[in-house]
Amino acid sequence: MKGVDLKNRKVVCYMPAYNAEDLMEPVIRDIPDDAMAIIDTLLIVDDGSTDGTADIADALSQEFPGITLLRHSGNRGYGAAQKTAFDWTLENGGEIAVMLHSDGQYPPEYLMPMLEPFSSGAEVVGGSRVLFGDMRKGGMSKTRFYGTIWLNALENLVFRQKLTSYHSGYKAYSAKALKEIPYRGYSNTFNFDSEMLVGAIRAKLPIDEVPIPTIHGQGFSSLRPVPYGLSVLRTVARYVFGRI
Repeated sequence: MKGVDLKNRKVVCYMPAYNAEDLMEPVIRDIPDDAMAIIDTLLIVDDGSTDGTADIADALSQEFPGITLLRHSGNRGYGAAQKTAFDWTLENGGEIAVMLHSDGQYPPEYLMPMLEPFSSGAEVVGGSRVLFGDMRKGGMSKTRFYGTIWLNALENLVFRQKLTSYHSGYKAYSAKALKEIPYRGYSNTFNFDSEMLVGAIRAKLPIDEVPIPTIHGQGFSSLRPVPYGLSVLRTVARYVFGRI
């Protein structure tokens, strides 16, 4: 893409993975050549998988030398996997960390669009399924669709923002963002992404959004909408009372 200068920036693409042996390999193989060329490290964080996720990562590392595997001894949670990835990124001089889910819910061909805003000053980038179009056409249930719309509206009101999506797992952060957002104190659950956005807002970091398609269906996500929605409301309440 024109205007994107990432050749001299160390890019880490990190993949939280839990029992992903059936889905992870196709995701990695679908990473476009232009994105793979600028990714310094493809960091797989195996969050205590009990299947062959780690074995597949090891095997793929023979074909893709940029793969690095980190393993949790037990399942700590989605947020914990990201904390491990962020710590590794900062400790190893990473300048941009972009997340790619190992279950295929977020298409690898959008890695370059996710990275492009960093060339124009963004410190945090989020994929927005709202900007792309009707999320229901991508398989999102009505309950989840309307819940997402309602939560986005509430969060924009409370946080005084105009973001279209708080609940996408396609995220990218600069090293500056990782240093200024106190992520180590955040939850280990799926609510971690929302907390990261709150941290970015608190730190007054520039946030940009990129349209991405909705891909929902069986096997793509273990997130439970009702408990997740309640956790988001708790995050909003903690923000209001200055506890996050």
